[in-house]
Amino acid sequence: MSESLQQLVLDLLDANTTIPDTRTLTIPGQSEPATSQDAQITVLGALNSLLSREMVSFETHETLAHALSAEGNQIAIEGSHEARVWAALPVKGQGAPVTVAQLKTLVGDETASIGQGRAFKNKWIGKDGDGFVQIAPTIQDATKLDLLEVQSTGTLKSGEKVLADLRKRKLIVQRKGQWFTVSKGPNFSTSTAKPETDLTVEMLTSGAWKTSTFKKYNFEAEGAPTTGGSLHPLLKVREEIRNIFLEMGFAEMPTASFVESGFWCFDALFVPQQHPAREVQDTFYLSDPAKSLDPEPKYYKTVSTIHEHGGFGSTGYRAPWSHDETTKLLLRTHTTASSAHMLYKLAARCRGEDVEDDDRPAAGKKPQNSDGKDDGFRPAKLFSIDRVFRNETTDATHLAEFHQVEGVVADRNLTLADLIGFMKVFFSKMGIQQVRFKPAYNPYTEPSLEIFAFHPLLNRWVEVGNSGMFRPEMLEPMGFPKDVRVHGWGLGLERPTMIRYGINNIRTLLGHKTSIDYIEGSPAPML
Repeated sequence: MSESLQQLVLDLLDANTTIPDTRTLTIPGQSEPATSQDAQITVLGALNSLLSREMVSFETHETLAHALSAEGNQIAIEGSHEARVWAALPVKGQGAPVTVAQLKTLVGDETASIGQGRAFKNKWIGKDGDGFVQIAPTIQDATKLDLLEVQSTGTLKSGEKVLADLRKRKLIVQRKGQWFTVSKGPNFSTSTAKPETDLTVEMLTSGAWKTSTFKKYNFEAEGAPTTGGSLHPLLKVREEIRNIFLEMGFAEMPTASFVESGFWCFDALFVPQQHPAREVQDTFYLSDPAKSLDPEPKYYKTVSTIHEHGGFGSTGYRAPWSHDETTKLLLRTHTTASSAHMLYKLAARCRGEDVEDDDRPAAGKKPQNSDGKDDGFRPAKLFSIDRVFRNETTDATHLAEFHQVEGVVADRNLTLADLIGFMKVFFSKMGIQQVRFKPAYNPYTEPSLEIFAFHPLLNRWVEVGNSGMFRPEMLEPMGFPKDVRVHGWGLGLERPTMIRYGINNIRTLLGHKTSIDYIEGSPAPML
């Protein structure tokens, strides 16, 4: 239809120079002139297409017209409320008067309540005993006639006062319309062939470019905005935390092993084999392969003995040891499993194993113990940031897959005060000043502390991590000297990110509800 309408406009302009009023056009495929607003919208589309090629120019003329509402359409068909009330009543003296209840039954509640008053005002009906009767022998339903005129012409000859009354009664609505006066443009032609938009190799080869018409380019038009990759807010905070650790002299641990054995995830950390964390309700276990290779025999024997019978000053758990439990493969529940691997490697020199001398003691530290002898220990500060997996029910602050910030500091004679002081400095560098610590229980740390940060949007304290000092039952079987202490902590990455970006539901930070526009527009957090 669009091309045929464009051709009609061009043919009329070719014959008459101008089209004074597009309402006189008859759109191809239709029998009536384009007087309706919908028809003029169709005409406008054709004119804009011709205008873009400078084939025509046009002026817009605005009009105000009226259309019937749903109630107005009903009145135009059935008559006004007052006329229907009058028609339902008997002539005075020629029948029993109609009561209000009877009238509602005859014409309906709405018509009876509206029409009764207007019929009285017009002196069409009157009171007769307990009912109503006709007192006007004939009537002229002016409301219906006015609406029929509006329906056909969009206005009323009787003037604005009557129109205003119909609008007040919500029988008509006012609508803006438009029509157009069309003239020839600088590139006027009766051909609707679209101009070429690109100069192709084929045109150059054949010479067709010489006779082709090309679309005019708008060199002042702005190009489409370019988009590039953008870091997720979680990755921005991860990078910030990583830089904080590096600034404080930490080295990053390798954490590529998402799958761990029960030995390294639990047993080496002195977590009892009967601990609830080992249940399928809390941990994802693998079905294929289901078992891991056996750990180093001597270390495995030491760990199983201290669990079952005690040692290094501990009574152990005094519970039967299961080899099957220790070889189960699982998705790691914490990156502390990776820390256990690294601590075991760190203690290799203390166990008397040959290690390349590529470790350096921390600045100002001496490797010797209190007796002045080198027992092989080297202080270390290590961290990692990676994913962990727990069989959790998702809610506003929990996910089944999330990131953990893990860190350990190994040195001689460390205290709990050192750990608290470090955590306060660490969080202050992240911009989180409101931090609290609460005593807690962990199988592999004693003493242990839960870490809470205040979330301003949730208006409550949110747990962001756990910390403590690794137990001798974990460290000494690895080969560490007795005076070596290790701080360990694990922090959630998602919750600090929520606090930093003012997010109150973790499911809008990660998952299908996350807005791409939000990710692209999120600023990098400042240190």
